[in-house]
Amino acid sequence: MDLENFEVVHGVLLASAGVPRNLVRQLHAKLTNDIYDGGNCLEIEPCGDGRQRRLVLTCDTLEKESQVFLVDHAWSFRLTEARKQLECVAGLAERMGRLMCVVDETEDCDESINGSTEKEEKQSAETVLVEIKKKAEEAKSKVQWLELDDLDIDDEQLRAMNLSTNFPDLAGLSLWGNKLESLEVLLEAVRGLSTLRALWINKTPLNSKVETAAKDALVSALPKLELYNSQFTKSCTQWAVGFCAGIYGPENPGECSGLSHPFEEVTDLDLSGRMLLKLSKEVISPLEMPDLVSLNIKGNPLNDSSASLVQTLASFQSLQFLQVDIPGPLGSSALKIVQSLPKLQNINGVSVSVILNKGMEVLDSDLKPRLPVWSPQEPIVDRVLRAMWLYVMTYRLADEEKLDETPIWYVMDELGSALRHSDAPNFKVAPFMYLPDGTVKSAISYSLLWPIQDVVKGDECTRDYLFGVGEDKQRSARLTAWFHTPSTFFTEAYNAYQERLATPLSKVKAVSTEGPRTKSILSSDGRPLAVYSDIPFVQDFLRRPEFVLTEKPNDADILWTSMQIDEEFIKAAGIRPHQFINQFPFESCLVMKHHLADTMQQAYGSPPWLQPTYDMERDLSALIGDYVERERSEQNNLWIVKPWNMARTIDTTVTSSLQQLIRLVETGPKICQKYIDPPATFQGRKFDLRYIVVLRSVQPLEVFLCDVFWARFSNNQYTTEESSLSEYETHFTVMNYGRQMNHINTHDFVPEFEREHNVQWKHIHEKVRATLLQVFEAPGLVHPEMHSPTARAMYGVDLMLDGNLEPKLLEVTYCPDCARACKYDVKKVIGDGSLMLGKEFVNSVFGCLFLNEDTYMQQL
Repeated sequence: MDLENFEVVHGVLLASAGVPRNLVRQLHAKLTNDIYDGGNCLEIEPCGDGRQRRLVLTCDTLEKESQVFLVDHAWSFRLTEARKQLECVAGLAERMGRLMCVVDETEDCDESINGSTEKEEKQSAETVLVEIKKKAEEAKSKVQWLELDDLDIDDEQLRAMNLSTNFPDLAGLSLWGNKLESLEVLLEAVRGLSTLRALWINKTPLNSKVETAAKDALVSALPKLELYNSQFTKSCTQWAVGFCAGIYGPENPGECSGLSHPFEEVTDLDLSGRMLLKLSKEVISPLEMPDLVSLNIKGNPLNDSSASLVQTLASFQSLQFLQVDIPGPLGSSALKIVQSLPKLQNINGVSVSVILNKGMEVLDSDLKPRLPVWSPQEPIVDRVLRAMWLYVMTYRLADEEKLDETPIWYVMDELGSALRHSDAPNFKVAPFMYLPDGTVKSAISYSLLWPIQDVVKGDECTRDYLFGVGEDKQRSARLTAWFHTPSTFFTEAYNAYQERLATPLSKVKAVSTEGPRTKSILSSDGRPLAVYSDIPFVQDFLRRPEFVLTEKPNDADILWTSMQIDEEFIKAAGIRPHQFINQFPFESCLVMKHHLADTMQQAYGSPPWLQPTYDMERDLSALIGDYVERERSEQNNLWIVKPWNMARTIDTTVTSSLQQLIRLVETGPKICQKYIDPPATFQGRKFDLRYIVVLRSVQPLEVFLCDVFWARFSNNQYTTEESSLSEYETHFTVMNYGRQMNHINTHDFVPEFEREHNVQWKHIHEKVRATLLQVFEAPGLVHPEMHSPTARAMYGVDLMLDGNLEPKLLEVTYCPDCARACKYDVKKVIGDGSLMLGKEFVNSVFGCLFLNEDTYMQQL
């Protein structure tokens, strides 16, 4: 394929990938000749103690948009096939394990005791003290600072040092890394040090065992102590701040620095992780630090009010760079902090202009990365399946006719996977589908990599994991898949979500009962009603003399169709206002999963029959907050993710992985719902219940439950073992589309279920009726515009019973497949036990909706 044809065939793909125009010729040459030359100027380096890799430029320079590199896809898969591929494809799990840093590649290089490596002989504490005293005597000065780190000092040696007698003027004492175990011995050793301001006992057995008790006792015994294990005490003064600023320390332990204003030259101050409780002017004074440009107060439990803290920070006239926890003492929004402190130029390493332009709430520049956690005893497949959410990317295949129903996930090769994240990246990565012969069948998937900034030798090469995604698309929440974002941000979002659910419309508004009741629409002259339908079971089984089928929509009294009857269809088919249709306006409030949840939540808040449900396009932060709260309280954290508007459990996922939940946002609009665990089972298998509901009117509500319902069963025994979560036939029940279906007649299922669970079905049935009534009352409360005098409809409602045999709403389906209801004769399990003939099912539905009959129907 020459360059001209390449551009014609791939024009849309090139534009969607954002490939610069000047790189198209180079890209064409590399694709045509299969050239992978990234390794000529890019090198992979281990980092993070071997738990990550990074990509570094090895050539002198690489100018912006000067090169494009091909990146191969090392592994492509559909999610349901991931485990099987790792288990069955030779070498795949091992390669992915190395790529994702979950395989230990280090050799045993322990050195022999008698080896050739020479070790520096460690000085004894006694020798160190003798040398310190000698130097002090020669200088005719007091010893005010002792650093006795890693000298193997034990309790007896510490007691023998007699510190308060030999070194009474100590301002600083470090015993870091010694063998101290007794708090009593340590207190005895330091109690006489009346001028001691700083003490370190980190990395000692004593600190490990009784850290809090040791701190309380030592702070109480040493009234002038301002720094304990590098953290501020309640007695801290400007001396402690001066220590952090480098004014005071081993070389200058006292307050006589030779300067009348020792803080006036401080421009950079790092107070991070110091357990600072209050940013008071007695501790950190704007007047004494007029030139302070940069301040870091991250990791401190500041209890100043947000307004007070803003006022204090604003009084530092030269302050331009601020490091602070977000969420934290200044609030939960970087954007609001910038607006309240207009003199700042940079927060947490991010330019204020970037924060304003992107509307950033949580900043990702200083977040700690999530790193894989694994053990050598764990199978490599399990390690990879857990770690892969740090590496995978996704796309969907599409042609002129349709979009692929399930996404494809892929892992870039070692070079591409070594690109780490930056919110100011110097490279861009985009998936690209190469079509050698111009058709989708010939497609070869790559990722393209090119510099978007000038890069010089030694620079790390980075990409933005969420390129083009701002806060309007939940950037801060989505970054949680890769980074440890502040949990308080999500807890606040979850609490706000719960507050919203606490005031449902049902508390302030009653379901309307006003309006005319429906009547039979049969003409008084006895003329049969003409019905247009494209649905096979209606065409085959509507046999009542009151109805006659027609092939022309504009001739019909009733249109019963699986198609969406929109304005375009109405105009094309010549539909008239008086014709009845099997669709209510705005019925999407019931039949689209996100609208269904929203409608029920607006109407009832958190009804017991609706699992906690989140629209992931809008409420991802609240979902993460819910997950975090459940994790903290050790509750079940198994969730199910469903597309807004797909049937038959297509593209539906069950997982307990927070990272996976978040990454699934990338595959299209979805809801996330708390998985029903445990569910009620039948002979060890999961099942759900399909009910048929017919709706004659929304206001006043006229809704009927068909006596025909059926159970649908999974094929495998129920389990929540991690390896089972991707098994369709364990966790899903819709088997009538290319899978083995085990049908059981309802009148056989119910008595068996009653015996297995020692329950009477009539009690379950009453709960189901009450649930269904509320479901169909909700549109009248929330969306009264759904009412239409010329609409009549049938819906499939799927429910599941939980482990306590309480009904839970799964979904409402428009124009449900009722082939099963037409095929089987079923005895009523509630009522007189009479036989309902399958061939009469359609006749009874039409009789109820259009003739106001109630055969095989119960009004709710």
